Amino acid sequence: MTHTPLTRSEAKELTRRRLIRAALAILDKEGEAGLTTLKVAKAAGIAQSTFYVHFKDKQDLLRSLGDEGGERLRRSMREVRRQARESHDAERHREAFRIPIEAICRHPELLRILQRARHDPASPLREFAVETAAAYRDHHAADLAELGYTADDEHDRRRLEMIAEGVNAATNALALGHLEGRYPDVEEVLDVLVALSNGALRLLKSGA
Repeated sequence: MTHTPLTRSEAKELTRRRLIRAALAILDKEGEAGLTTLKVAKAAGIAQSTFYVHFKDKQDLLRSLGDEGGERLRRSMREVRRQARESHDAERHREAFRIPIEAICRHPELLRILQRARHDPASPLREFAVETAAAYRDHHAADLAELGYTADDEHDRRRLEMIAEGVNAATNALALGHLEGRYPDVEEVLDVLVALSNGALRLLKSGA
């Protein structure tokens, strides 16, 4: 059986994916303190100099981890929410919360890094962390708008964003609480998130 040789761009992308997988494994095992360009390169089985072909430095790598993972996560959540709207299926609405909970549980250190960076003016990741949080908020607010909760003035738009940000913050907090053993039952965590979301939607609908 013959194998078609990889093109240069395909080989470069394959190496990049190896670096990302290696970085996530180190983060999960050792945390940010254990993440160095040398360790990542060694774990990926490449020379350290090759690391810098793909990433400028460790911070650039972390930005890529958050950006790529976040984009995939938002696409998945948007698709599940779309299906829930079209089918009026409450279980699919519940699955929209399962997706980020499971993603955080797979790589919790990445969330912790971004949370710290968001509130640290000296962090080189601060701007990226703030932009990432805003992307999740805007993504959720847009989904709420598609459900019919439109905002025609500044007050309503602000309330829509507050609800989206509040639900996202609750998702992060409960996921970490699950990882820390305070909320061991994932299904119970999902129950609470669904209840919070439904309550917020009723608030918007009532116009209170």
